[in-house]
Amino acid sequence: MLWLLFAVAVWAGVQNALAGGGSFVTLPALILSGLDARGANIASTIALFPGQVTTSWVGRRQVSDVAGLSFRVLAAISLAGGALGAGLLLLTPSIFFARLVPWLVLFATALFAWGSFGRRRVEAGPHLSPRAAAIIQFLIAVYGGYFGGGIGFLMLAALTAAGLSVRAAGSTKNVLAAVMNAAAVAIFLFTPHIPWLRVAVVAAGAIGGGYLGAHALRRVDERLIRGFVVLLGIALTFGLFLREGR
Repeated sequence: MLWLLFAVAVWAGVQNALAGGGSFVTLPALILSGLDARGANIASTIALFPGQVTTSWVGRRQVSDVAGLSFRVLAAISLAGGALGAGLLLLTPSIFFARLVPWLVLFATALFAWGSFGRRRVEAGPHLSPRAAAIIQFLIAVYGGYFGGGIGFLMLAALTAAGLSVRAAGSTKNVLAAVMNAAAVAIFLFTPHIPWLRVAVVAAGAIGGGYLGAHALRRVDERLIRGFVVLLGIALTFGLFLREGR
């Protein structure tokens, strides 16, 4: 089972770097390894964090300010929101969280699909005010600290709506995802019964995948990134709803 977790983690690291959604792969894999939904989400967040740091470091030069907000302001907002979301997760019963997961995945997939294909893209200038961008990023960070899955989808949708290209948005969301998850990881580390062996295996795979994905982000066609993310989200949404219905 550990070798399968490692392979899944490599894929998740690549996916996180390209467009997000890596935890959609590691979350079901960790659940299949015997963890409950909330425990798997906590383990996934901790394990994927080193890969996110790796990806952020490789793509740091492509990071951009957004809608008149400096990156430092966005990072501070992400840190605060991630901490709040992690605290809310620890207060949520595991059974309720398991039932909520498919709806969270569906929401994230639908938003990214709309942002990518459901409206005419206009490249000239930002489309969000600084206040709107700050509020949206804070809500995404709370969601990210709570669930983790889909924050890449959400940030890509928000950042491209603010006028960034997919590549600039991809690098920026990678660093912001690492920042918000840093707050969540700092809180989750104090929770009991963390499966450290599985976390270590997933972390090792995610680091390698994150490094590969960060380099691939500079070369992969933007339309392929968008299309693949939407297809992955649809497949995972169906899979999670089918599992919940059993």
